[in-house]
Amino acid sequence: MVLSRTASDSDESIHSTFASRYVRTSLPRFKMPENSIPKDAAYQIINDELMLDGNPRLNLASFVTTWMEPECDKLMMASINKNYVDMDEYPVTTELQNRCVNMIAHLFNAPLDDSEAAVGVGTVGSSEAIMLAGLAFKRKWQNTRKAQGLPYDKPNIVTGANVQVCWEKFARYFEVELKEVKLSEGYYVMDPAKAVEMVDENTICVAAILGSTLNGEFEDVKLLNDLLLEKNKQTGWDTPIHVDAASGGFIAPFIYPELEWDFRLPLVKSINVSGHKYGLVYAGIGWVIWRSKEDLPEELIFHINYLGADQPTFTLNFSKGSSQVIAQYYQLIRLGFEGYRNVMENCHENAMVLKQGLEKTGRFNIVSKDDGVPLVAFSLKDNKRHNEFEVAEMLRRFGWIVPAYTMPADAQHVTVLRVVIREDFSRTLAERLVLDITKVLHELDSMPSKLVAAAQQNGKKTDMETQREVATYWKKFVSDIKTNRNKIC
Repeated sequence: MVLSRTASDSDESIHSTFASRYVRTSLPRFKMPENSIPKDAAYQIINDELMLDGNPRLNLASFVTTWMEPECDKLMMASINKNYVDMDEYPVTTELQNRCVNMIAHLFNAPLDDSEAAVGVGTVGSSEAIMLAGLAFKRKWQNTRKAQGLPYDKPNIVTGANVQVCWEKFARYFEVELKEVKLSEGYYVMDPAKAVEMVDENTICVAAILGSTLNGEFEDVKLLNDLLLEKNKQTGWDTPIHVDAASGGFIAPFIYPELEWDFRLPLVKSINVSGHKYGLVYAGIGWVIWRSKEDLPEELIFHINYLGADQPTFTLNFSKGSSQVIAQYYQLIRLGFEGYRNVMENCHENAMVLKQGLEKTGRFNIVSKDDGVPLVAFSLKDNKRHNEFEVAEMLRRFGWIVPAYTMPADAQHVTVLRVVIREDFSRTLAERLVLDITKVLHELDSMPSKLVAAAQQNGKKTDMETQREVATYWKKFVSDIKTNRNKIC
């Protein structure tokens, strides 16, 4: 006779996690559950759901670092419980941040003596860094206008239409007019001459991009500086320049050292850079550096003492982890100038391998430049039957995440695909990506084009009208897919 019994709740410890009651029912999505669950069950449930995320290493849409050395991972985990703002409790962490600021300032050719401390701060990313730099420009402009007895209620910033969305956020959040230089087909960065034409007495700064998000191109900061110097001389204004070097700040010093874009130019008063992009640190660290103390108004700096000592602070955030700051210092001393140069050269070479592979297919126009951020932006030579959004969607079946997007005004009719080459993107992966893109193209060639038929069913249209309607259709199609996925989750 076989004896058996029904397991009770007290027997949970002998069960496999997948045999427990905790994975047999859906967990609450909107309200905290009433009861606790075992730690192994909580881990397994969350880990299983996270498997549905894309592979970060194959996310070629992102500029953000997705791999670091295990030794740095250990340092980050060891400091994950340290609050970055507690300077009195964690003085060494504060010292490491200051060392990073000084190293980056010298990398950007700040006019400092060897022992002179640089002016700058670590941030959550370039978005916060840009907000801080923008606030400094606005406050300095307002102070000058007040002293002159002039109106100071209508500040503006001049940028290209290719700027990252954080500039639009700054303008909206802090009530600054954003004056954008429109793009044109074949010229996807800000035209310095047009930018200077838009400068007026209310312009707090002109923002130049060292590494456009759209195609990786460096804007001509030297020409902008020279033209603006001349206009300032003619008008008596003192309009400065901010360089958004989020992507290019850790590239140009190492492989384009002769390029003048930084504090070597007299009108460049502040620079931001993303440590979590080509600074080679995981997401969550950026830097903003000012030329001198005079470029950061003192009234924007707060002093607190409730953490144990007088502590100056100029951030939008307050509490945050110390791990990314420590990781940045690790990379700076671990790699040194030589190591960073080797990494950037390797990224550039792999970008050229990918570019040449795409050109050999005979199907693409290359939109990106050879010099700039190591990425390849490309568009189909003929997208009447199938377009870039279809290519991006079908590449996901191979695991690749490659974005397709339309250019800003006035080049909205141009659609491109973009592959960002990071440190962990090897030559083998570049060659494999070309093979998978070729497979996608062959498969699309065998499929009928439903898009053109849908776009033309209301009457005959020009090729340009058809292309715009197709692009709009696919943007909505991809957006709907993402919305439906979110609903399912």
